[in-house]
Amino acid sequence: METHQQPTILIVDDDRNNVLALEKVFKKENLRVFSAGSGRDALDVCRRQTVDVVLTDMRMPGMDGLQLLDTLRTISPDSEVVVMTAYGTVESAVEAIKNGAYDFVEKPIKRTAIVKTVKKALEKHFLVVENRNLKQLLKKVEVRQVVGNSPVFRRTLEVAQQAAPSVATILITGESGTGKEVLARFIHENSTRSDKPFVAVNCAALPESILEAELFGYEEGAFTGAVKRRDGRFSMAHEGTIFLDEVAEMSGSVQVKLLRVLQEREIEPLGGTARKVDVRVLAATNRDLEAEVERGNFREDLYYRLNVIIVNLPPLRQRLDDVPLLVDLFVNRYAIKNSKPIESVSKEALDILSGYYWPGNVRELENVIERAVVLSRHPMLDVADLPTRIATEERYQGQLNISIGTPLEEIELRVIRETLRHTKGDKKLAAQLLGIATRTIYRKLDALNE
Repeated sequence: METHQQPTILIVDDDRNNVLALEKVFKKENLRVFSAGSGRDALDVCRRQTVDVVLTDMRMPGMDGLQLLDTLRTISPDSEVVVMTAYGTVESAVEAIKNGAYDFVEKPIKRTAIVKTVKKALEKHFLVVENRNLKQLLKKVEVRQVVGNSPVFRRTLEVAQQAAPSVATILITGESGTGKEVLARFIHENSTRSDKPFVAVNCAALPESILEAELFGYEEGAFTGAVKRRDGRFSMAHEGTIFLDEVAEMSGSVQVKLLRVLQEREIEPLGGTARKVDVRVLAATNRDLEAEVERGNFREDLYYRLNVIIVNLPPLRQRLDDVPLLVDLFVNRYAIKNSKPIESVSKEALDILSGYYWPGNVRELENVIERAVVLSRHPMLDVADLPTRIATEERYQGQLNISIGTPLEEIELRVIRETLRHTKGDKKLAAQLLGIATRTIYRKLDALNE
């Protein structure tokens, strides 16, 4: 049996001869052996030492085996317990197993049987400990991390770090999949409210009728189906931070209520009266809010309330230097999550990942790595583990060589053509990548063909 440390066993029996005999047996099995002549002495050992298995007699003066078993749950809960019982007292041994003992052996002790039972108890002990440690590690890995060292990303992070300790409202902008919620959590964790709640709401995922009740809560009888009072997300985030993702998807009536929160620091539940709330607001959008204001889709006064500090997340194609760091993060995360022994990524695969233009940004990269980890049969991810559309894509250079003096109109057309080449002719996606209207692409191309 392989373990990271020498396994330990505690032998508990008031029969000194039996203890000495068992000590010899388990020392030959390469176990570190402790011994005790009573239940109370055994507890003293467990308080001082880490004990993997406790092998105890059932009948002892003072504290018997059952009482010891019961107390060990508090003193040394990870220890597996094997009880030794004399012939004719099997009922007591069965009761011990019901109370949490691993197994029992009958006296007189047979060497082969006791060694086999203790080894199985050790296996269970280390399996339980390993699973618990794995869960703790997985929980740690699951925490979203802000990863990146490219100049453009460092500038974004610097602004976020400077703004985090303040109480100012922050608007996070960027394309879908760039990690706006991850950055929002980073801001919260670096704020003076880090020990208070962080509540995230995806405004695009909730219908208008539900969003208002979800954000501000409602009183009993406020509408059909409101059978009891319910707090909204703002109340849940009291003294903490609320993150409103896709804020541009809010209806006009919800925008009015949000404006009131920002101006008056109070919420008004459906069917209730206004009450004060202390919440720091972070909002995010992948739309141009200024353009939405011009179109009449978003309130101008709300826009300026949200637009106190803007933190823009660059698309992944503008920070391709960060791809290896992100790949390492995601490989580690999903290898642990799926219990896969993935150790590395081949240079060829990493070159392809670092050269792809990632229209879906960090979210797309994460999905690709998760898929590769799950499907891979080897300890190293390779090109064969990547989706065909990415593995066969021509390397994205992310730049154009343009000579000084090139007419602006020609530069625009070259940029549009190159973007269309990488989106395989998808004009809507190309427009999104370029930050222009789709009709602008059609107009430029139509002018070229005239």
